[in-house]
Amino acid sequence: MAIHEAITRRDFMNGVGMGTAALLAGVPQTQAAPGMQGASDAFEPDLALELIARPRNASLRPGRTTSVWSYQSRMLKGDPTSVQALPDSYLGPILRLRRGQKVRIDFINRLDQPSTVHWHGLHVPDTMDGHPRFAIGPGERYRYEFEVRNRAGTYWYHPHPHGHTGEQVYFGLAGLLLVSDGEEQTLPLPRGQYDVPIVIQDRSFDDDNQFRYLGDTGPTARGNASGAPSAPGNAMGGRGMMGGMMSRGAMMSGGMGGMMARMMGFLGDTILVNGRPDASIEVATHPYRLRILNGSNSRIYKLAWQDGRPLTVIGTDGGLLERPVHKDYVMLAPAERVELWADFSKDDLGTQLTLMSLAFEGSMGGMMGMMDGGPMAAMMDNSSLAAGAQFPIFKVNVARKTNAKLELPNRLSAISWPRLQDAVNRAKPRTFRITMAQMQWGFNGRSFEMMAVAPNEVVKLGTTEVWEFANDSGMMTMAHPIHVHDQQFQVLERRHGAASGGVRDGYVDQGWKDTVLVMPGDRVKLLMRFADYPGLYLYHCHMLEHEDLGLMRNYRIET
Repeated sequence: MAIHEAITRRDFMNGVGMGTAALLAGVPQTQAAPGMQGASDAFEPDLALELIARPRNASLRPGRTTSVWSYQSRMLKGDPTSVQALPDSYLGPILRLRRGQKVRIDFINRLDQPSTVHWHGLHVPDTMDGHPRFAIGPGERYRYEFEVRNRAGTYWYHPHPHGHTGEQVYFGLAGLLLVSDGEEQTLPLPRGQYDVPIVIQDRSFDDDNQFRYLGDTGPTARGNASGAPSAPGNAMGGRGMMGGMMSRGAMMSGGMGGMMARMMGFLGDTILVNGRPDASIEVATHPYRLRILNGSNSRIYKLAWQDGRPLTVIGTDGGLLERPVHKDYVMLAPAERVELWADFSKDDLGTQLTLMSLAFEGSMGGMMGMMDGGPMAAMMDNSSLAAGAQFPIFKVNVARKTNAKLELPNRLSAISWPRLQDAVNRAKPRTFRITMAQMQWGFNGRSFEMMAVAPNEVVKLGTTEVWEFANDSGMMTMAHPIHVHDQQFQVLERRHGAASGGVRDGYVDQGWKDTVLVMPGDRVKLLMRFADYPGLYLYHCHMLEHEDLGLMRNYRIET
């Protein structure tokens, strides 16, 4: 499959016209009811649209179509090019927003299980953040309204219902959200056909081209006659992960392999790029802006060019860096984003390049490391592509000559960092230790409860704090990508454990982050400011199977 070289606004609109509009032909027209959840009479949007989650079929491989879940959209108000379909993909449309824009999105749930939408990386009120307490049932609607306060960058959106996030993302519910602002517009960055979005995911197929997840096949195979996938685990009822999984029939539906995949994180054996296998991109002899999202449930990538040329990083989760950073490789954990300046201007026509994930070790420590590749691995139907394996992600073919020139700016953006001296807990950081007890992941020994907030999870609006995540809890350790809702934070310090030796040079901590990889034995300090909005937000591991099994907690911002 070739990724379109020219992903222009016109191409996107053609994609919308031929794909999304056709798919929505059977969706009834809806109007926002006065009592719609999340609605506000006072909000006047610049952009309004409907976002519908529903089942569909996609042609991903020769033979039978694949049953997926997909986001589709309908514009109600504003610039129609704000919603752009990824060509030939079942993934959600790209939402292009501007800083300062007021946005209204009416989410319509056409699934057979509860769902929400989380705007990953955006700074929004707690009622607009997609917290699972606001999940809506089948046939219901929720109105999301917010002003875009984030700086220009590559963000994304996905479901967040507790116990269902992993499978809903796995079966297709995810999309990119790109924010622009005045500062970015003044920079000589690649635009139009040279600005390429890339979503990397791993999936497993059965012999009938259906996705396999946690030992089951396809969304319809996981649930009832109406096609509702079964819950991989909501509340554990105090029984820990083993008890919770057993009570939900995990041994019957997914077997020991499904149970182990829940504990260790699901890994697929086929790499998809923008929802397609065997991806390639045709490029011109010109610099490109590659916006890369790790949209996988649990797989970590060690990105590098096969020919050894360095990666030039210009942006991370929260937008552009102050200056470009050059790396031999970049570590990209689930939910993290990286923006690369990829300059093919000096390559000959016919040159072929491959973006690889290089081999690495250390993502599992202690007893987990013994299980990975050891006797317990035989019980995992997880993947023939092991964690830390080396494999190609996509190919680049230099196919067209252009004389257009573009130089990499020495300075990209001005970042106004919070000041460490302003942190109210500078001398005693708030510490969150990743723990496992009775086969149950947790933070400081606590797993997720819908409304629960511990005393050390309450912060004051308007303050700056240092948070430390510690992944050093003994024999049961794994790599965990930690995401804090409502925040873009600064990585202050990493104290490395022995496991991170082969990956530590691949961290890009110079920019704003909302997700940070914490390897076994590591401790990572973050600096963040709690501004604008009080309320209840989440922090959690973004290995989605871990999140679904309770490695997630609330924190509350109080006035």
